[in-house]
Amino acid sequence: MIGTKRAREKRFQIILIKPSHYDSDGYVVQWVRSTMPSNSLAAVYSLALGAAKLQLLGPDIPIDVTAMDETNTRVRTREIARKIKENGGLGFVGIIGVQSNEFPRAVDIARSLREAGVQVMIGGFHVSGCLSMLKELPADIKAAQALGISIYAGEAEEGLDEVILDAARGELRPLYDHMKHLPDIGDIASPPFLPKHFVQRTIGNLTSFDAGRGCPFQCSFCTIINVQGRKSRYRSPDSVEKILRWNYEQGVNRFFITDDNFARNKDWEAIYDRIIKLREEDGLDIRFCIQVDTLCHRIPNFIDKSKRAGVTRVFIGLENINPANLIAAKKRQNKITEYRKMLLEWKRVGIMTYAGYILGFENDTPESIRHDLEIIKKELPLDMIEFFVLTPLPGSEDHKVLYEKGVWMDPDMNKYDVEHVVTAHPKMTAEEWSGIYQEAWGLYYTDEHIETIVRRAYACGINLRSLRTVLFWFSSAVPVEGLHPLQWGIFRIKHRGDRRSGLPIESPVTFYAKYAADIARKAFALQQRWRYISRIMRKIEADPHAGYYMDGALTAEADDDTDHMDLYTQNDAARVAVERELRVAGRPAHGNGKNGHRDHGDAEHAHDHHGHAHDRHDDRVEISPTA
Repeated sequence: MIGTKRAREKRFQIILIKPSHYDSDGYVVQWVRSTMPSNSLAAVYSLALGAAKLQLLGPDIPIDVTAMDETNTRVRTREIARKIKENGGLGFVGIIGVQSNEFPRAVDIARSLREAGVQVMIGGFHVSGCLSMLKELPADIKAAQALGISIYAGEAEEGLDEVILDAARGELRPLYDHMKHLPDIGDIASPPFLPKHFVQRTIGNLTSFDAGRGCPFQCSFCTIINVQGRKSRYRSPDSVEKILRWNYEQGVNRFFITDDNFARNKDWEAIYDRIIKLREEDGLDIRFCIQVDTLCHRIPNFIDKSKRAGVTRVFIGLENINPANLIAAKKRQNKITEYRKMLLEWKRVGIMTYAGYILGFENDTPESIRHDLEIIKKELPLDMIEFFVLTPLPGSEDHKVLYEKGVWMDPDMNKYDVEHVVTAHPKMTAEEWSGIYQEAWGLYYTDEHIETIVRRAYACGINLRSLRTVLFWFSSAVPVEGLHPLQWGIFRIKHRGDRRSGLPIESPVTFYAKYAADIARKAFALQQRWRYISRIMRKIEADPHAGYYMDGALTAEADDDTDHMDLYTQNDAARVAVERELRVAGRPAHGNGKNGHRDHGDAEHAHDHHGHAHDRHDDRVEISPTA
């Protein structure tokens, strides 16, 4: 009887961890508050809670589910191992949503747990991407399996229960491969969700969820299409409403919809109509950031309904303004003749725009990048740009091509953060490529251009208080912290013992002296930056004519723009692309000015030649709840 009673007191522990990565000194990148919750973690956490509520292991073995994000929470492997041991060894640790640059840290966490006898599973984009595109597992995944770490590839909606049952028997398999089956996510009982106390460890009372997965486009640098599939799948409006109401009831009302391209969700309007009802009839003050493509403005009512649905910020995959680079990356859906139209439409409704911009396509040089950025600043009414180094991420076509050709790629996955150069470039040395990435932030966020951004925003009715925070964030992260804005957070936390395996633990005197000096330096620089941007805001708000500001970027589209604007006349590829797009649109090509006439065949041949570029996917945020 006593033994039975004690056995019933044991609880099966599911510990879910979203790992961070290491900085250049080998310390875990961690903050008091990080940027935003991981959608992958939210999805798997909710599925695990669903299994617990359904008593998957029977009424005698209750399940506890714990989630932690290492970007804002210290992972103490000894405490985790002790917790599982106290429950008779019942449980496992799932290291969730692991991107390529997080894989070394994930393995270090798992190694410590395996030494303590804990069952561990690693899943996410890195392992899923490798299984989807490579003929055999790469060395780093095989090494992880040799430590007794289980690998999970694919999405968790129809595979997590299997993992839990195997773990309860102490028989996790070396590999769970669910890549060939993409589950229906329309009306699952447990859509993505994280409790408020978890969300409060991030900035801005913001949480994330995916309304759909997959993408129909073919960008060679992208991992989404090979991990989540090229046929899009969607959550129903009922499911989205459930997510919003659950979060609103716990006081969370800001959301990032992580779909790589929400504009291609076939149910976007039904979802927006549901959200508009929640806002306008039920009084829920909910707001969103979404990701879209550069043709979203062509969809009738999409931008106007985005405004009514509470979209305040939109991320756009601009990627480049050189058509030759876009064609080389198979991003043919991006048309430079649509860029200004699209951005002006978002400006019309007062929604802030972010653009991703990739540096390192095969036609890029430091000089061409500097030239292109000046065109963007002058002619495109963008608010924020975030730069990425073209990176052959495992799971992309580019990585597969380089891998199969035996082309050198840096073996250290920690560098695959789209901030480091990890392979060769045909026109730039590694130092030049890395240098222009660092330089690009300063070229765009000059004092003069920051004032221009604010003036344009004020004239278009964008909230300046919100803009000030975002401008501060994006203009400061790289020069002050040395990290991409999406990797940044509020107040850096460093633990002397949390260092990459193989690196020595520094003495307390050395470690804390450097840490204190680093904090002081960054605090001073950030204070100066905040004061400067605030002064610009006050200056513009006090200007009685600020609401009438106008420049070339805000000027309405005109038929003759293609003759005189540098965006359209910068090189042969741009001129040919403009002429082609005008023909497709049934508009006459203007032969005057810079555009002129030229032989189309030569340019088309050049485009075909550039189609073999090796690029990368901008691994900007967690996109998928791949376990």
